[in-house]
Amino acid sequence: MNNARSGTIFAGFLKILPVFILVLPGVIAIALYPDISGDQAYPALVTRLLPAGLKGIVIASLLAALMSSLASCFNSSSTLLTLDVYKKFHPEASERQIITVGRIITGIMVLLALAWIPLIRVMSSQLYIYLQSVQAYISPPIAAVFLFGVFWKRVNGTGAIASMITGLILGGGRLVGELIHKSSPITLGFFTILIEMNFLHFAILLFVVCSAVLIIVSLMTVKPDEQRIAGLIRQLTNYH
Repeated sequence: MNNARSGTIFAGFLKILPVFILVLPGVIAIALYPDISGDQAYPALVTRLLPAGLKGIVIASLLAALMSSLASCFNSSSTLLTLDVYKKFHPEASERQIITVGRIITGIMVLLALAWIPLIRVMSSQLYIYLQSVQAYISPPIAAVFLFGVFWKRVNGTGAIASMITGLILGGGRLVGELIHKSSPITLGFFTILIEMNFLHFAILLFVVCSAVLIIVSLMTVKPDEQRIAGLIRQLTNYH
């Protein structure tokens, strides 16, 4: 129990590191070079402060980390779509066919990612804010399903799926509406208010809506089997 608590606390402290890794270097860069923008902070520190040899090592490390992140993202997406979607509708598919489909899906994901790049500037002139806003449209339904799934035995799969679909529709609608609104302002009453709302406030609203959908649908559908969820909640029960 003590080890579990120590591990949880240590993981919580790790979440503080982005403040020192991302925020403080940017503050230092702006203080040293007031003429640069937020997205130019990291390149300015690397190109203006580091010596020639160390500069190359830092850039190579950055590119290696970027390639590793992209590779893992594309591989995970391809695996999910291949095994959970294609394999489900084509259970007789051979291993060679699955590998071919996975490669095709990976190529499509790469093309979609390249096509999305021009839209980043439309959403925000600062890359960090763009990343946080996109996560704010994706994370709330996942957080709602996870938290209620851990702390409430009455939640079932039907409610979880309904909550995730609701989050996908609302979050995707906000994302598309924001892109359209910033390119050509639209006036649609309450929908315009949702589009112009701060993305953090929208994340709170989306979490509340997804939680409500999860609770209502779960109560209206069949209660999950106690034996099937016993192993999932036993550790939590013993912990308390």
